[in-house]
Amino acid sequence: MPDTIQTFRHFREVPDHLWRWPNFSPAEIACRGTGKLKLHPEALDTLQALRDRLGKPLIVNSGYRSPEHNRAVGGATRSKHMEGTAFDISMANHDPEVFEAAAREVGFLGFGFYPRSNFMHVDLGPARSWGTPFPPRATPFPPETPPAREVLAESRTLKGTGAAGVATAGAGGVEVAQEVLAEAQGAVLPLVPYLDTLRWVFIALALGGIGIAVWARVDDWRKGRR
Repeated sequence: MPDTIQTFRHFREVPDHLWRWPNFSPAEIACRGTGKLKLHPEALDTLQALRDRLGKPLIVNSGYRSPEHNRAVGGATRSKHMEGTAFDISMANHDPEVFEAAAREVGFLGFGFYPRSNFMHVDLGPARSWGTPFPPRATPFPPETPPAREVLAESRTLKGTGAAGVATAGAGGVEVAQEVLAEAQGAVLPLVPYLDTLRWVFIALALGGIGIAVWARVDDWRKGRR
């Protein structure tokens, strides 16, 4: 026996045991003007199936409409919204082409396209469509968010090669300074032997930085980051 279609004077009157659609609430589906709700289980099952198939939230702009509210907003005289079998869904977080295909797969038959207002109407039928189709998205929504890449400035590889570069530049600078000071006279001559030691310190730092860079590359490769 099919589920009974019931109408409630206000969505707050819907018993908890009757509501089995986890991604929606009675307030989302109720009439925006009066708070009334026509609980149509088949329509809500189809809406939940669409939500499950797409794997992302559905923003319901309009669900059930009471006859008086439907007249107030200029709805069609036989609008499926008044039967509780129609939903206007925002395309703010959906690719319209993907959304339409999924909606047809789960059983929706009626489609209205409203690209200027950025929503799509779906209902249980009869099969028909109206409105101007949405233009193709320049960049379709990805099926899932890819894992975040390392920030370049924080990359261990970059840090290692940066350290090597600084140390190498330092070693080269010491050599130049040593040559200049070696030609100097007077009090600076005693400093020359110490500069030779400092040059080797910078060379050691350069080799250490290169080693860090190589290790980081290998470690990233093992962990699948590259």
